[in-house]
Parts: sequence; C-alpha cells; structure tokens
Amino acid sequence: MKLRTTVLAGFLCAAGPALAQTPTPSTTPTVAPHATPGQAAPAKPAEQAPPPAPEKIDPAKDAAIRHLMDITESSKLAESMATYITGQVHNGAGRAIPADQLPKFMATFTQKFQASYSAAAVNDAIVSIYAKHFSLEEIQGLTKFYESPVGQRIVKEMPDVDQQMRTAGQQIEFPSAIGALRSMADEYPQLKQMLPSDSSAPTPSSAPAPATPAPGTKAPATPPPPSTLKPADPQN
Repeated sequence: MKLRTTVLAGFLCAAGPALAQTPTPSTTPTVAPHATPGQAAPAKPAEQAPPPAPEKIDPAKDAAIRHLMDITESSKLAESMATYITGQVHNGAGRAIPADQLPKFMATFTQKFQASYSAAAVNDAIVSIYAKHFSLEEIQGLTKFYESPVGQRIVKEMPDVDQQMRTAGQQIEFPSAIGALRSMADEYPQLKQMLPSDSSAPTPSSAPAPATPAPGTKAPATPPPPSTLKPADPQN
C-alpha cells in the first residue's frame, strides 16, 4: 500500500500539469473562430522555438575552465550528484520495498541509472555556465586564487562550512514551519495525520541538506527530499 501511494503521488505530481491541459472525453475541443468580414483573422499560436544551439566556446577558455573545475573539484559534481540521488532512492525505496528485495532493486536501479546519465554531459554544462558568467581573464584570476594556499583551504573546508550553515538554518527554521502547520490543522485536518507528534518530531539534521555547486563545494545542488511530512498509513 505504501509503494502504491508513493507511485501514485509521484505520477500525479508529474502528470498534473499535463492532465490539466488535456481535454476529457466529455470536453468538446475548442474550435478556432473564423475571421468575420472587416476583422483580422485570429493569430495562430506561436510555434515553440527549438532550443538554441550551445554557444561555441573558445578552446583556450574551455581548457582554462576545465582546469579551474579540476582544482576546485567542481569536475566531481556529476559523481557526487549520482551518489546523492542513489542514496535518496535507497532511502525512499527502503520504506516501500521489503528488505529482502531491496538489494536486488538497488542493483538494478544503479545499473540502469549509471547507463543512462553522462558525467561528461554534466561537465560540459558546467563549462558552458562558467563561460557565460566569466571572461577568460576572470577564469584565470579565479584559478590563481584557488591555486593559492587560501584558495585550497576554501576548497577543503567549504563543504563542511556549507553543510553546517544549512543545518543551523534548518534547526532554527524547522520548529517555526512545524508550528505554522500545526496552527493550520483545524482548517486542514489532513495535516494532523501528516505532522509528527510533539515528542517524536524529527530534527532537521536527519535530512540531508543541499549544497550549492560553487568552487570548493562538492555536494550537488539538490533540495532535501520531502521526508519530514509523510502521508499517513492507510487505516485498513
């Protein structure tokens, strides 16, 4: 039942916008009005433009950006993100799939996941982002800084600093969010089944905190999963 609820919730979240735009069998499709004499014909819907081709980056700038990514460990973002996503899938599946089936499930998922994503494509996208925001001279200046002892210190320490800052912020804001939801429970009774009890409220540090992909930051920029508020177990 939990697995079905999880799958249905995910399906509805993904398909909601599409379903809202799709006519039901009882809905009559809208017919475009004809132009009347003396009036201009209604404008046709604009066709969606194809995505722009990636901007060609000067080879020297491309090489400089990739060197900066190496010394700041930004080139490991794809690997870190894949590890993070795999961990989140494991945590979510562990609540819905029997324990004896979980290893096989994760082995199959990991194989399919690793075969479908490209670390090189992630790095190419990062290079394009750097190229869009920084000139070659600025990239060279950043490289010079991050090659310095202070820069290398930042590369080493910023992941922990970032994690601790986010955890501190969550610990301060989490009780306020729960308090706001509790105050709304009379108007929205469904919240009473979703909110944790006062004595068993989880601490925000139990949920993985996201990290911003900046020079020296290793963790992927992925928001924490909505694991704090869970659907109530079916009564039957």
